[in-house]
Formats: sequence, C-alpha cells, structure tokens
Amino acid sequence: MIRSIVLDSGPLGLICYSPGFPVGDECRQWVARHLATGIQVLVPAIANYELRRELIRLNNANSISMLDRFISSEAGRYIQLSDGQLQLAAELWAETRKRGRPLADPHALDVDVILAAQVRSVEAASQPCVVATTNVSHLSLLVDARDWRTI
Repeated sequence: MIRSIVLDSGPLGLICYSPGFPVGDECRQWVARHLATGIQVLVPAIANYELRRELIRLNNANSISMLDRFISSEAGRYIQLSDGQLQLAAELWAETRKRGRPLADPHALDVDVILAAQVRSVEAASQPCVVATTNVSHLSLLVDARDWRTI
C-alpha cells in the first residue's frame, strides 16, 4: 500500500498554477483527495529546485508564493537533499550509463537520478512510496513512477 506520494516537478508545477486553470485545479483536488485518506504528499528538494528556477526566470511571484505555501503547509513534507542522496544519485547515473540507458546528456545535471535517490531514501525509512510525474518513461527505470492521474 502506498503511504507516500513524491511529487516530480510536473505535478508540483500544476499545483502552483493560479486557480481557474483546469488542469491545475484538477491536480490540487487530486492532492487533496490523497491527503484526506492519510497519504503523505512529499516534495523532494530537487523537484523544488527544478520548478523554482523556472518560476524565478518567469518572474512568477504568485506561483512561487503558492509553492512556498504548499511546501510549508505540512511538517515533514519537504525532503531535504543530503550528501548520501547525492552519492546514491552518482551511482545511479553511472549504472544507467553502464546499462546503455542514460537519462540525460552526460554533461547535464541529471535531475531524474537525484529524484530517484531522494525517493529511495524515503523508502529506506520504511515508507513505501510512488513518484507522481508526467515523465514516467525515465523515472520508472529507477523507482515506482506513475502518471499522477493514475495514482
């Protein structure tokens, strides 16, 4: 049974759309339904980074404020990025390349392997979880990742 849902930057970004945008409203309702059943909805630091940098570039103060409120609205929602997670991400990066399945350009910061390392750290704390994403193909090679609408 899923005890936690970890948000990738796609669904996290939808949550930060202004009210009245249909898919954003749908995603917020989806989160609310899961929270009502006792499932934790978590935000990994790397997804926060990936979304926040774009919101800053767009000078979207309203969405940044919504992001901050969502992250701080529940204690324990934010998954800090640790050195151990970065070491695991480096191992995952190397393993995917050895298998001929790189997830990003060799010179890119591979956000997917960092996200996977953060998810594995949550799972190591005895918390089965799934990643809610819009990019199932890459993440599902490393962790249980599903399109957010199917969870």
